[in-house]
Amino acid sequence: MGGAVGLTESVKMKAANTTSPGVPTPPSLRTPRTGFGICRRGMLGRVLVVDDNTDLVTTLREVLEPHGFVVINATRGQDALRIAETDGFDVAIVDVKLPDTSGVDIIQPLRRASPASEVVLVTGFASVDAAIAALRSGAFAFILKSFRPEELLSTIQQAITKVRLMRDREELERRYRALVELTDVLVIGLDETGHVALFNRRAAALAEIASEEAYGRDFVDTWIPEEDRARLRESLSQAHRGERLREVETSFVEPQRRVRWQLLPARDSEEKRHHFVYLIGIDVTERRALEKRAADAEALSAMGTLALNLAHEIRNPLNAAVLQLHLMGRDIDKLEADFDRRAAMHRRVEIVGSEINRLNRLLTEFLELARPRGIGREPVHIGSLVDDVLELERESAERRGIRIERQIVADGCGVAIGDREKLKQVIINLVVNSIEAMKEGGTLTARVLCGDSNVVLEIVDTGPGIDPELVDNVFDPFFTTKEGGTGLGLSIVRKIVDQHGGDVGITSERGQGTQVRVRIPTGR
Repeated sequence: MGGAVGLTESVKMKAANTTSPGVPTPPSLRTPRTGFGICRRGMLGRVLVVDDNTDLVTTLREVLEPHGFVVINATRGQDALRIAETDGFDVAIVDVKLPDTSGVDIIQPLRRASPASEVVLVTGFASVDAAIAALRSGAFAFILKSFRPEELLSTIQQAITKVRLMRDREELERRYRALVELTDVLVIGLDETGHVALFNRRAAALAEIASEEAYGRDFVDTWIPEEDRARLRESLSQAHRGERLREVETSFVEPQRRVRWQLLPARDSEEKRHHFVYLIGIDVTERRALEKRAADAEALSAMGTLALNLAHEIRNPLNAAVLQLHLMGRDIDKLEADFDRRAAMHRRVEIVGSEINRLNRLLTEFLELARPRGIGREPVHIGSLVDDVLELERESAERRGIRIERQIVADGCGVAIGDREKLKQVIINLVVNSIEAMKEGGTLTARVLCGDSNVVLEIVDTGPGIDPELVDNVFDPFFTTKEGGTGLGLSIVRKIVDQHGGDVGITSERGQGTQVRVRIPTGR
């Protein structure tokens, strides 16, 4: 501020007072706060004075430093920008006339270099137009050099308060964004037209899309299956009207993925209508699956006692029927009828015998599923069990033109803790299912892999696969896609795996084959 009018001696004397009379210090400035922007412990703010008038800079230090402000100085605009970029500032006091530029021209560069800061312009000569131009350029205030210390202090304190509020708001927004992005629930914001304005990471992960790509899309049409759209649209309409809502559950992205939504309308401050609605979603897919499995287990447990009591009564007549069929076969051989007639009668006997055997097998599997028996706990090498089962079923696979591939870990790995016979039954059921699925030949791959705390068994076939909409039902009792199947094999598999504290899953697609993956804990 070369040639500018400095502070008078009386002004300097007033500056020595730590508290200016008639100018109360705002509560937020009475006690220095830590962690505030660029401020350090024990100071109220960092003030950058951009002025080439050494005497005035010294005087400003005498005014500001007793109040806890740290004053730094730059004589040129470029020097001020370098300080702003490297060290930052809270408030800058900038002369309009600098040796290398105009103070008005560096307002925006200073604020870009040090965001959430304020600039106060000072000058010895000013007009109303100049003041308006400065404020339009982003200056916090415009004061004349004939200012009094209390006037300067008040202006700086107000600027610091605004900076503090801006930074507090930015911190709250940062925490809000972190909460929205890192939470395990889905957070989606929709405008009045139902288009996406917010799509957090969890929602983006389930939708397999970047959050930015979701913005502007119609949420219901894009990600909600058709059968749930009308219900969700009605709920959104109620939210916009401000009506009290209950939770609504819909599918999300695909029919198999279920989400329970809570709709939270954001009301416009000036209007009664709610223009924005937040959808807070909890993925309940696994919970629904667990509830279904618990209900199935409860039903089977209730049937277990009945099944055990009926087993004896059912098997007795079945055994009697098998014996009578055997005797009937011998009697047919004694008939004097011609050969063709005796052969036809034998075929009928074989059909009845086959159906009786099927009923007996169904009864055995049902008892296995319903019987509440415990399991053994011993080290079991899963790879050896797989080898035994594959050798047992090798001839059956060869008759169907099926090639068997083994991908089994070495002997030192793949040991689980469990019941050997039950785990063998799991492998038999899975291998037999795969062989029976490949009626026209194919490849059966058996893998045993080692994890940190689990042994992983995978049985993969190249059969016709299963329709995606049926995959979730394959573990249900009596559900089957095979002609003549009992629908209990995979239910037994899941029960045994559950007893061992593991899990089983299946992936399949029409024409692409089926893969069943079983994890059994190693006990480590």
